[in-house]
Amino acid sequence: MLFYHRVNMARRKQDKAPHTQPLARTADKYDLYQRSVQNPSHETPFFRRVYRDAFSSDPKILREDFCGTFAVCCEWVKGHKDRVAIGVDLDPEPLEWGMAHNLSRIRPSARPRITLMRENVLKVAGPKADIVAAQNFSFWIFKTRPEVVRYFKAMHRNLAKRGVVILDMMGGGDCIMEDHTDRRPISEEPIVEGNPRRFTYLWEQARYDPISHSASFYIHFQFRDKSEMKRAFEYHWRFWTIPEVREMLDEAGFAESHVYWEGTNKEGEGNDVYRRRISAPSDKVWIAYVVGVKK
Repeated sequence: MLFYHRVNMARRKQDKAPHTQPLARTADKYDLYQRSVQNPSHETPFFRRVYRDAFSSDPKILREDFCGTFAVCCEWVKGHKDRVAIGVDLDPEPLEWGMAHNLSRIRPSARPRITLMRENVLKVAGPKADIVAAQNFSFWIFKTRPEVVRYFKAMHRNLAKRGVVILDMMGGGDCIMEDHTDRRPISEEPIVEGNPRRFTYLWEQARYDPISHSASFYIHFQFRDKSEMKRAFEYHWRFWTIPEVREMLDEAGFAESHVYWEGTNKEGEGNDVYRRRISAPSDKVWIAYVVGVKK
């Protein structure tokens, strides 16, 4: 009888225990994205170096197009008390997330040096910048040559008399393989309290059309409880090449352009060093920056 009583008490406690939601339902996707895709602490020193390569002086004003949660803007103003950043994006959701989780993490005195504009990058004008950056292949959303040239002309207008635009690029045969998914484990402290520290980032290459160069990519996240956040982010792009981008920068009025190719550091470790190159190896997968210079 005592055993029966204990069993029933245990069942009642189990029934009253709160139901645990799958991590995929409760995780914050912008936190996951920032921790797995972005690296502002690398990008902002690189931006400064590119500008110094062109003009032998330090830049002060950065404009981040397609800025999303504007993590790069925040990192930029943290670097020096005279720096100013402008973030432009059409989507209010990531901008609001950035105000809650990125802007709030920098010192109060630096916050007024960031200006956010919920605007179309093709149309909006603002303070003239020393650097205009469009990262994470964001300008690939423009799928025709006239659209890209129009955007590059807008970038040119939004630069000071001397300035640079910085565009990241990817390529190589493995980047256009269909039905291919890259997996990468992530383990670092979350930005949002309660978000998983460990998860797996998945980059799915779903579709590539060799005639139109249209491509579809998806980002998924997997968690330790085996749940998965499917298509947390999706991209339907035109896969542009470096020669095309340089030709369009020239058409848009830039005085010159350069390619910074991914390499290794002096110890031969890591792929986080970018050097100006005029030719490069035919790697299966590569990352590079194309820089347009306005003089």
